[in-house]
Amino acid sequence: MFNINWNCLNLQHNKLTQITMAFDIDMIKKVYDTMSSRVDKAREIVGRPLTLTEKILYSHLWEGTPSQAFKKGVDYVDFAPDRVACQDATAQMALLQFMHAGKPKVAVPTTVHCDHLIQAKVDAVTDLARAKSQSSEVFDFLSSVSNKYGIGFWKPGAGIIHQVVLENYAFPGGMMIGTDSHTVNAGGLGMLAIGVGGADAVDVMSGMAWELKFPKLIGVKLTGKLSGWTAPKDVILKVAGILTVKGGTGAIVEYFGEGATAMSCTGKGTICNMGAEIGATTSTFGYDDSMSRYLRSTNRADVADAADKVAAYLTGDAEVYANPEQYFDQVIEINLSELEPHLNGPYTPDLSTPISKMKEEAIKNNWPLKIEVGLIGSCTNSSYEDIARAASLAKQVTDKKLKIKSQFTITPGSEVVRYTIERDGFIDTFDKIGATVFANACGPCIGMWDREGAEKEERNTIVHSFNRNFSKRADGNPNTLAFVGSPELVTALAIAGDLGFNPLTDKLINEDGEEVMLDEPTGNELPPKGFDAEDPGFQAPAEDGSGVQILVSETSERLQLLAPFTAWDGKNITGAKLLIKAFGKCTTDHISMAGPWLRFRGHLDAISNNMLIGAINAYNQKTNNVKNQLTGQYDAVPAVARAYKAAGIPSVVVGDHNYGEGSSREHAAMEPRFLGVKAVLVKSFARIHETNLKKQGMLGLTFANEADYDKIQEDDTINFIDLVDFAPGKPLTLEFVHADGSKDVIFANHTYNEGQIGWFVAGSALNLIAAGKA
Repeated sequence: MFNINWNCLNLQHNKLTQITMAFDIDMIKKVYDTMSSRVDKAREIVGRPLTLTEKILYSHLWEGTPSQAFKKGVDYVDFAPDRVACQDATAQMALLQFMHAGKPKVAVPTTVHCDHLIQAKVDAVTDLARAKSQSSEVFDFLSSVSNKYGIGFWKPGAGIIHQVVLENYAFPGGMMIGTDSHTVNAGGLGMLAIGVGGADAVDVMSGMAWELKFPKLIGVKLTGKLSGWTAPKDVILKVAGILTVKGGTGAIVEYFGEGATAMSCTGKGTICNMGAEIGATTSTFGYDDSMSRYLRSTNRADVADAADKVAAYLTGDAEVYANPEQYFDQVIEINLSELEPHLNGPYTPDLSTPISKMKEEAIKNNWPLKIEVGLIGSCTNSSYEDIARAASLAKQVTDKKLKIKSQFTITPGSEVVRYTIERDGFIDTFDKIGATVFANACGPCIGMWDREGAEKEERNTIVHSFNRNFSKRADGNPNTLAFVGSPELVTALAIAGDLGFNPLTDKLINEDGEEVMLDEPTGNELPPKGFDAEDPGFQAPAEDGSGVQILVSETSERLQLLAPFTAWDGKNITGAKLLIKAFGKCTTDHISMAGPWLRFRGHLDAISNNMLIGAINAYNQKTNNVKNQLTGQYDAVPAVARAYKAAGIPSVVVGDHNYGEGSSREHAAMEPRFLGVKAVLVKSFARIHETNLKKQGMLGLTFANEADYDKIQEDDTINFIDLVDFAPGKPLTLEFVHADGSKDVIFANHTYNEGQIGWFVAGSALNLIAAGKA
């Protein structure tokens, strides 16, 4: 139930061409006004030339002007991000937390984007209408909370958060955080844009500093120039193959070189977007003409003009790029002129295969060669350039009398892109080959795809231009093999219907029985007639939201007001039961699945029923099947956790390497916290998930000796020996008592500093904010 003062609601339905000034231009100019002096001071303190990454970091310190040099990978540093962005699935929990902070308005420019709750099934119009009906309660809640607290609201159908941010809010040299791991997309416009959990966003929205361990630096030098079938996507597919899904952890990737400046701004965004798949904190490019062109094309000439005045501060120093080995912790060099189109997968985004080797690899691994569906678009590859190049191939189907062999779908990234490509005839081109255009939303990329027949769990192959391809990610079928490629390559493969098809060398047989080859894809970087839209989908907040009241029904199945987590009692945790020992890859998709579960993202109790149901139990190699030590019976993970919680017994989760890889969703931390899990002990963490655990008042620990993972037995009871002495840099001692009475004592490392230990003591970081002690 909502009590909303709709008179305060200021709806904006501006035709895009009428918007001639950038959002928050005064804030952007303020950033540029202080950047030169802060960067100059940082260069003096550090005593050497600076990378672009360092310039942005040092110019966004919470303290203002730099006063010390920081150690990479060691020092925790407080920063002052310029803005915050939230998508609807994570915004629910973030805003429910912000409501507890006691603030009348957000302290920095903030936006909410409705993109995750729209399921792809039929077509854009049908699917959007169904989503608005089914999720009206959530959309109304987000709209009203945004209106009350001064938050810009992008309605369902406006587009995917990262594409909308690139088109409207990203700016060179800025720093932003967002409650989605692919916030990093804005690096294509020269930002440091970082994915975080909702609790981090609440800190910044509340006017507090945001903490990050000062990152290490990876430099990627791009020489040569892209041409022919090779696309920006192939750069990150190649980098993912080099660095793997955890090779970028704790680091920011900075791209530079002639190949970088020759690339489009949106192409740069694609590369940065998928940097989340290598575990990188974020990725970025220096300001150049392509960014200026994109800003001006999206009606932000004022931002481009302001950036031009400080252009030298919006890229790395010349000395850095001339001798990168002296300034980066790792340097990778890629010659774009020699780079071949790649396909990555299946089941992991870092299994990288050049297209010339794909047929051989597919046959060797028994991957189904028949492609059932090709999907392009999403936040990763839905720019005008992407769609134009794909459309140039789709047009050849008609012109060369071919017939597309696979189902084919297009997911535009925003209403601006959709309207513009329709105006320019691309949607008509796709219609002629029987393609389906889905709504301007995440859709299949995040599992919001009601794919016909997926429930049969048949083994099959799909290709897409998305970013992730974990098991069950797209359609919920564990036997769907998903391969990631550029929109151009995906389109060509869908036309051929064959995973082994190489468009650079192979011919197709048309309806006249003739052999034909696909011509290289072509497309404009930006629309010659400019971008346009009848209604971009933006709703501005009320100037004064104090009269807006937000009430959540106690009987709602979608929303639930939060109760604070309990504070630590100051004692050692004893008698804890092992809930699950997860085997192998355990991403946030395994810990808190998306897809149909997205409907419960605003209801902690309800969504906790998906906790760890995708994780593999190391003892029986089954999912969602663990031993309840109280009964000796096997049951679903959430059911066993609830049984322990009801009995007042704490529990512990054990995991493998890179635990929590993938999305920024803090539900993967909040659900275990809610169901009584006190600690997560793993071989290694993905960065965002480790921070999320800390923010929710949990213990995120790593094995001091990874081999100790093998000592943990199914019936173990865990006692913390020295938690009462919890301190920075001091390992914790855990006693694992086995069913036969024998014991193993294990040492666990942690990365908590004094402030983070304060979160644990208080029960959560939010508890400190609400108490005014943060």
